[in-house]
Amino acid sequence: MTPFWKLSAAGFAATAITYGPARMGFGLFLPEFRSVFSISIQAAGLISSLGFFGFFVGLLVSQYMTARKGPQLPIVLGLAAATAGMTIVAVAPNLPMLSLGILLAMLSAGFSWTPFSDAINRKVAERSRPAALSLVSTGTGLGIAAAGTAALLMSIGGISWRLCWAIFAVGSTLSLLGNWIALRDVAVTPRPRTRLPWNVLFQPAVIPLFAIGLCFGITSTVYISFAADRIAQAGGVAGVPANVSGSLVFICYGVFGLLGLVTGGVKATTGLPWLLRLLLLASALSSSLIALVPTSWTGVVVSAGLQGINVMMMSAVLAFWSDRLFPALPSQGFTAVLLAVATGSVLGPVVAGSVADVFGATPMFLGTAALAAAAALAVRSRYIRESAAS
Repeated sequence: MTPFWKLSAAGFAATAITYGPARMGFGLFLPEFRSVFSISIQAAGLISSLGFFGFFVGLLVSQYMTARKGPQLPIVLGLAAATAGMTIVAVAPNLPMLSLGILLAMLSAGFSWTPFSDAINRKVAERSRPAALSLVSTGTGLGIAAAGTAALLMSIGGISWRLCWAIFAVGSTLSLLGNWIALRDVAVTPRPRTRLPWNVLFQPAVIPLFAIGLCFGITSTVYISFAADRIAQAGGVAGVPANVSGSLVFICYGVFGLLGLVTGGVKATTGLPWLLRLLLLASALSSSLIALVPTSWTGVVVSAGLQGINVMMMSAVLAFWSDRLFPALPSQGFTAVLLAVATGSVLGPVVAGSVADVFGATPMFLGTAALAAAAALAVRSRYIRESAAS
């Protein structure tokens, strides 16, 4: 197998697991977790934020390991954390053990994405790298859709959610073995220890990138943490059991998210400022629909589809935007952007859970929509630059 296909397949499998059930599983199964472990909406927000804090830490450790040991170690450790975390969730007897499992599972996402940029840069010809990176990122959408489909089928069949998480753990183990084999021959020669100068992070051209990344982290994680539970608590969509309806969110989210592959073409047509506005407005409409019509088939499908498009396209935008702003140190620059996203991811669920505990889920989602809409209105073409020197 050529390095292109070997690394693309390995990356696809890794992101499918770590950004699929490992990162999204808590929100997907929150209705079941709340029932079994008597979790309040405020506690659910705290657990979700704890998991995204693990993602934050994983990004930092992964960057350090990749620079010094090469990409294999962080990727394999990330998948090991996913396997251990999902196994713990499958057998968790109480809330502390469940929280530990969620933390380990979500930690894996921080380890397992950025190192593939390094691996592909080392082993794949320059002309083929964009295609390889696109295949790696596609694993996210399909992993989310597959997790939602598994949850839907198992719920319909009356199979325990614990078995579902055990199957996720088996899939993670297989991905771990495949990545260990695929990455064995990737060079482990440390990269030069060039660091991203701190002053670069505060140039005027860079500030909008981090601000939008922070907003994106808040709004996207509130949605994936609470959307399924919002539908279940509202009674579910017509004709589908309440505890199954949330699965539809993640199926549509993942399937529509595959449109992220055309982000480059859309950006070439609209320009970066308008693409940012459209994605932020899509996020606002998505949260509004789940707040106001959580039992409507049309409302749920459109809401989840818009959120999936927003998340996958915005992820691609942040990747190529940071690459343009930090051309000399793309890996460190992208990690810095992801840390902004992770900060929003930590803050969003815990604040949203507290708001929902006092005011209810509808104001929580409408507040999230208002934040995304305000960010869209704040986008100004003269501030959105694709080069720090422009």
